[in-house]
Amino acid sequence: MNRNRIYYRMIHRLILILAGLMMLPLPALFAQDDEQVIDEVVALVGRNIILVSDIENQYLNYRMQGGISGSSQEIHCKILEDLLYQKLMVVQAEYDSIEVTPDQVNSELDRRISTFINQFGSQDKMEKYYGKSLSEIKSELSEIIKEQLLAQQVQAGITTEVTVTPSEIRSYFNSLPKDSIPLIKTQYTIAEIVKKPPVSIEEKLRVKERLLELRKRILKGESFATMAILYSEDPGSAKRGGELGFYGRGQLYPEFEAVAFKLKEGEISNVVETEAGYHIIQLIERKGDYVNVRHILMVPKVSPADLMIARNELDSVALLIRSDSITFEKAVDEFSDSKDKNNGGLLINPYTGGTTWEPEQLDPQVSFTIEKMKVGEISNAVPM
Repeated sequence: MNRNRIYYRMIHRLILILAGLMMLPLPALFAQDDEQVIDEVVALVGRNIILVSDIENQYLNYRMQGGISGSSQEIHCKILEDLLYQKLMVVQAEYDSIEVTPDQVNSELDRRISTFINQFGSQDKMEKYYGKSLSEIKSELSEIIKEQLLAQQVQAGITTEVTVTPSEIRSYFNSLPKDSIPLIKTQYTIAEIVKKPPVSIEEKLRVKERLLELRKRILKGESFATMAILYSEDPGSAKRGGELGFYGRGQLYPEFEAVAFKLKEGEISNVVETEAGYHIIQLIERKGDYVNVRHILMVPKVSPADLMIARNELDSVALLIRSDSITFEKAVDEFSDSKDKNNGGLLINPYTGGTTWEPEQLDPQVSFTIEKMKVGEISNAVPM
């Protein structure tokens, strides 16, 4: 049997033993949600401690994000088990001299803070929920993220050479009690080849002029939000009056971001071109390195003839892949117009930073298409 697999199973077993021991005081610590919890150590893994406050902070995150189902007691126990596992991985990282860079931590920290602010709607609401300032939240999250990144690297090292056969998976699954098997949402990992049909100069000018007309109307007193609801072609933000929520640097199209961060509150930009189309932008609010903006998006239309050419080209590429004349990865490199094609065409989920997607996170047309596909299957061209 593979040595790494033994090591992984031993660690998993150790976690279960530790969790069983350290959960004994939990009923007293978390008996009632409305009691004030006094901070104290509930577990020690190597030189790493787990505090009551660590568990409570994670509990707040679970509640805010929808978390996991179950009673308060069950969720607290689950959080403790996860933290024990994480601390064990940190101990192993120290033993193996594994490190993460400040840039890695800061990048993930910025992504999570931006996600939190978007979920709450504003920085103020986020701070009120946690009862802490943004700097305090960042300070606490920074260490948590560092440990999580270390744990991920250790786990990746453990499992890289582990091979599990389908029969082993079936045997393990069949050994589980039916009532202990959790329900897991459908998730997809998707790779794509993108062809962007050319848009005529006349069509681009038409869209720009239309946006400039809307800008003039807004400057004369009409509501930007109303114009966005009526005319914006961004389905996600149009219903909110074009409001995007708070975003940090590096999270928007570079051309869009460059303009948004220069605007004053209430100011409206000239027409901005990005990969998505053409925009006019209004700054609602700026807080530090985050901006909340409204925008109106208009997308130049491709002629039916040019669209058909692109569709036929993609369908031809699909035939080449299905006949094993070329690999999907090679086809991405040769034929895709996507700027992100260097990762083999994998779609990156902006909500998580990973490559897995839940159906509701996808464009409806894409979700409808892949729902009928088998793993490894290649679709025909899908219009977007």
